[in-house]
Amino acid sequence: MKGKTVMRGTADRIRHVVSFEIIALSLITPLGAWVFGVPMAEMGAVGAGAALIAAGWNYLFNLGFDHALARWRGSVRKTLGLRVLHAVLFEAGLVAALVPFVAWYLGVGLVEALLMDLALAGFFLVYAFAFNWSYDALFPINETPRPMSAASRG
Repeated sequence: MKGKTVMRGTADRIRHVVSFEIIALSLITPLGAWVFGVPMAEMGAVGAGAALIAAGWNYLFNLGFDHALARWRGSVRKTLGLRVLHAVLFEAGLVAALVPFVAWYLGVGLVEALLMDLALAGFFLVYAFAFNWSYDALFPINETPRPMSAASRG
């Protein structure tokens, strides 16, 4: 019988999502305003709305991906190939969620919103890969099984 797979707890996943979105928003607001010719305030509002949508997707996607990985491989450790797959699948799902929001908020067509979102997805594909690799290095999972306290469950 296999031992229990050690995964990140809820507090760690929340720290991951919040830090990912804060850093991303601080990078993408001025960059997006410049690239797309959108006023900084509008890009900031789009960025904040997208960050809320992305935060929910980030938490749910990573939880599901880790569970699938644990079931498939018996571990949540990611190889280079799995990291690439993780980043691509995450961004594809996020693009599908964000295009209607961007089109509505900026008053542009779906095609223009899709092109804007694909450009941002290119940035975020690289950013997500680098962020997640760095996060795993800074906050490694303790793979030594230990009894779970009530605070760490979940």
